[in-house]
Amino acid sequence: MKTVQNLFSALVCSVVLSFAVSASAQEIKQGVATVVRVQGEASYTLETGPDAKWSPLVAGKILQAGATLKTEPGGLVDVVLGKEIKMLQARPTPDKIGFAPDSLERGMVDYKPAAEQNVIRLTGGTTLKIDKLTVSDTGVDTVSDTELDLQHGRIFASVKKLSAASQYLIKIPNGIAGVRGTLFGLGADDWCAVNRSSVWLSFTGPDGQLETLLIKEGDQYNPITGQITPLSSELINLLNLISTALDTVYLQVYLFSNDLTYCHISATSGNDGNHGGHHDGHP
Repeated sequence: MKTVQNLFSALVCSVVLSFAVSASAQEIKQGVATVVRVQGEASYTLETGPDAKWSPLVAGKILQAGATLKTEPGGLVDVVLGKEIKMLQARPTPDKIGFAPDSLERGMVDYKPAAEQNVIRLTGGTTLKIDKLTVSDTGVDTVSDTELDLQHGRIFASVKKLSAASQYLIKIPNGIAGVRGTLFGLGADDWCAVNRSSVWLSFTGPDGQLETLLIKEGDQYNPITGQITPLSSELINLLNLISTALDTVYLQVYLFSNDLTYCHISATSGNDGNHGGHHDGHP
């Protein structure tokens, strides 16, 4: 474990200088994690330890560094990491509206956000903590610092191309993964599959020695066999499907209804205009 901690410290220190130089003149802001999709049972906590209080996780929840997310078996959660995003799930009312194609029949409006985001999918039985999440605009590009802790289970991620001064690290129980913009899957058991770009994976092997592997595009590392092999067609299809889902622009439709009923009060009879009053006072 000490070896893993030293490795993590070394990886952090290797980029912290360039990160500090690039962001020194800019304000470093805390990033957010916006939950955009929840299926099945999922929860989160802002506490640590065995007595931590867990709360249900719903789409639209915004979290910051220090939060831990957990999915139950069969559950699924998609989370966007980075700047606060304008999504209806995270707002009580839309800030932009436009008439739907059938607006003459139904009073519905829609809003479609457009932005490239880094998205992570937690599969069933996964626990993921957000250790660090900061963002700084240098005027030329965006510098981000993301550190996650995959404690249990498996995640899939779509990470957009990072600036040279940015870092994206994911701790696992036995090591750490370094990401530079890729589509990949990572397990707490050291499993790693890459469908786009590459991932550096470092961990302590069965012999107690530190191993560092470069998992290239189209390959996966199997911790059971200790081998790097090409992705199967089934796994490639799965990663492509997940990539499509993670890159989906989330759309939520709000329903606004107008009550067109009215009541007219007769000035002579006091009856409402819907029933037709009589001057003699009889109904």
